[in-house]
Amino acid sequence: MRSENENLHATELVSSVDYQDEAVVSKTLLKSNAGTVTLFAFGEGQELSEHTAPYDAMVQILDGSAEITIAGEAISVQAGQMIIMPANQPHSVRAAERFKMLLTMIKATT
Repeated sequence: MRSENENLHATELVSSVDYQDEAVVSKTLLKSNAGTVTLFAFGEGQELSEHTAPYDAMVQILDGSAEITIAGEAISVQAGQMIIMPANQPHSVRAAERFKMLLTMIKATT
C-alpha cells in the first residue's frame, strides 16, 4: 500500500540543477493554478531579455550573483538575497558571472 506522504522529502536546491556553459537551464519544481516555482542555472554571460509578466515574482539568488533590471533600474542581487519583480513592470536578468536562482511566481486573483 502506498502512503500519501511517500513523495515528501527535503531537497537541496543548489545541486538540483547543473550549470551548462553558454546556456540557461531551468527545472520546474511546482506548477499549479496558484503559480509556479522554477529553479534556474545561468551560465556566465547568459540572460533573459526584457519582458513583462502579469504576476508578481520573487527571485532568490542561491549561488553567485545576478544583475536584475526592473523598469530600467539595474540591481545587483547576491547569493542569499531576494528581490520582488512587480507585475507588469519590464524586467530582465543577466549573468555577469554564473548564478542559480529560484523564481516563485504567484498568480493573483481578483
